[in-house]
Amino acid sequence: MPPKPPPKRRKISDTRQIQRRTRVGTKKFTYAKAGVDIEAANLTKQRIRSIVHSTFRPEVLSDVGSFGGLFAPKWQKYREPVLVSSVDSVGTKLKIAFRMGVHNTVGIDIVSHCVNDILVQGAEPLFFMDYIAMAEHRGDVVVEIIEGIARGCRAAGCALLGGEMAELPGFYHKGEYDLVGMIVGVVDRQKIIDGSNIRPGDLIIGLASNGLHTNGYSLARKLLFEVAGLDVHSFVESLGTTVGEELLRPHYCYARPVLKLLETFPVHGIAHITGGGLQDNIPRILPSGIGAQIRLGTWEIPPIFPLLQQIGDVPQEEMFHTFNMGIGLVLVVPAQRCPQARQFLEKQGERTFLIGEVVRGEQKVDFV
Repeated sequence: MPPKPPPKRRKISDTRQIQRRTRVGTKKFTYAKAGVDIEAANLTKQRIRSIVHSTFRPEVLSDVGSFGGLFAPKWQKYREPVLVSSVDSVGTKLKIAFRMGVHNTVGIDIVSHCVNDILVQGAEPLFFMDYIAMAEHRGDVVVEIIEGIARGCRAAGCALLGGEMAELPGFYHKGEYDLVGMIVGVVDRQKIIDGSNIRPGDLIIGLASNGLHTNGYSLARKLLFEVAGLDVHSFVESLGTTVGEELLRPHYCYARPVLKLLETFPVHGIAHITGGGLQDNIPRILPSGIGAQIRLGTWEIPPIFPLLQQIGDVPQEEMFHTFNMGIGLVLVVPAQRCPQARQFLEKQGERTFLIGEVVRGEQKVDFV
């Protein structure tokens, strides 16, 4: 089928014709009148300066507002340093923040998600950068978001090195925004965890999640708000809290306890249980010819998941393919060191479960 011809252009010969086409009495325009208020954004940058400073490490050389963030790593700590990076967004969990008018937790979400993603390769997080885009600049909302990001950075031990506040009128719905995060970490080449050391007989430790984290929200919102007719302020007895408070629980960060574990214990593989659940994320670290058996009933499933399953009559396979189902991070360890590794993590305040083992077979997860 031949391509469509381009539309005919209407020629306007000079500025006088443009002026005649312009509404009579139009006032002088500014960028602010077009929907982008640079002065408001500059005031917000001043408000967040001390918040951002609270995350700085000694390696940070630049200040808030610099064109680029400067970070001088202490390479002498590493024999052969390898940088590890990741980028992600909060996704439709933001819709809950909009409904609740609560914006100081989604920043924790994005930091934790990014940090956990590089943790699986054994990386220490160094610095984080954010991107906030909204239809119109709302200083108070931006400050809340940055407060959450800073809290997440302090918990993970990384610096908030910089970011971008984009005001995009006509692109986003009024009152809504998008939040994206980028992380850079470092690991010694010889200490990279890529799953290549996983062997049959290794045991699989599951670290508890505190809820949905940041995945499965499109299905959760459909079930809770459209099918069940609840709203964010509905108190649900089985949850012990409101729907909104349950859904805004911040994504948990596993960096500090797991990095301490890696200093003294052999860990053959780590998987962050995000979109795709245990079913899709564990195979990402398994070598060819190696499978995993996950034993159902070996860990506590938070009440939000049975509630969602009941509301929508969701098949169990779909639940495990969509949600983390109570396991936020998986560690694969040698069988003989598993009890000590669990004990170490539990002393750090983690809730751990022995949820399965590594077997010979297809590169997939079998639930037994």
